[in-house]
Amino acid sequence: MVWIKKGRIILPQKDLWWMQSHAMLPTVDHVKEDLFRIYISGRDNVNRSQIGYVLAQINDGHINILEYSKDPILTIGERGCFDDNGVTPSWIVDNNNKKYLYYIGWNSGTTTIRMSLIAGLAISKDKGKTFTRNSRAPLFDRTDKEPFTIMTAPSVIKETDCWKIWYVSCDGWADKNLPKYNIKYADSQDGLHWKREGHICIDFQSENETALARPCVLKENEKYKMWFSYKDPAIGYRIGYAESFNGKDWERDDSNAGIDVSKEGWDNEMIEYAFVFVHKGIKYMLYNGNNYGANGAGYAVEE
Repeated sequence: MVWIKKGRIILPQKDLWWMQSHAMLPTVDHVKEDLFRIYISGRDNVNRSQIGYVLAQINDGHINILEYSKDPILTIGERGCFDDNGVTPSWIVDNNNKKYLYYIGWNSGTTTIRMSLIAGLAISKDKGKTFTRNSRAPLFDRTDKEPFTIMTAPSVIKETDCWKIWYVSCDGWADKNLPKYNIKYADSQDGLHWKREGHICIDFQSENETALARPCVLKENEKYKMWFSYKDPAIGYRIGYAESFNGKDWERDDSNAGIDVSKEGWDNEMIEYAFVFVHKGIKYMLYNGNNYGANGAGYAVEE
């Protein structure tokens, strides 16, 4: 596949307190017809992530931004909670007239690690306009197979027999500032309680890789397709690709991702955090560029 870049469309807004910088992890939700809500996390003046959104009209290969939310729909958690230092969107699922927003909770970590990132869940009963935490506790607890406090960035598909989730999971810490994390799989009967066995879906492909991040899974023609980010500290993030017939066992082929950094501009150093979706037969990818989305988000269309 080949992606045609269309440019940067979501930028930080200095007149919005919650979006002084960044537009991280764009997460797309269909409202009606050609109207979409794109959830993003901006950062306030003390660098804390908050979740807001932009309204966008999407049609015929074009994304036009209509407006930014004045305030976030989810702010930081209570002091001492897993998300007391920031929240970032990851995935959204429609479930019985509710919307389940799976998100990343940021915590400042401890004296031995720089940060903690664990998935949380917020639920909307008004079609995505407002959200309330399902719990002040995170979606995942630590286990002997997953003892580290990076279990996050979920991608979720609700199927007739079960829910499936692909998420980032820490493999260990090289030092205080360098966690290593890959992508694992779990399933559930309700989208709330997950049977986690530590099953690795996508693992490191070279000794230089330190992070596999933000899986995005689509199911097309009975095949699961995943776009994810992989990082070599020497070059930063790139977007990778894999396929699976059962959602658990994957064949990685980054050469088929079809997109790379640009020669110049806002995404000439890094490209990461892809969110892929289909509307009216056209496949779109929203993504971040240099410096982890500090300069906004752009999109591409499959050729």
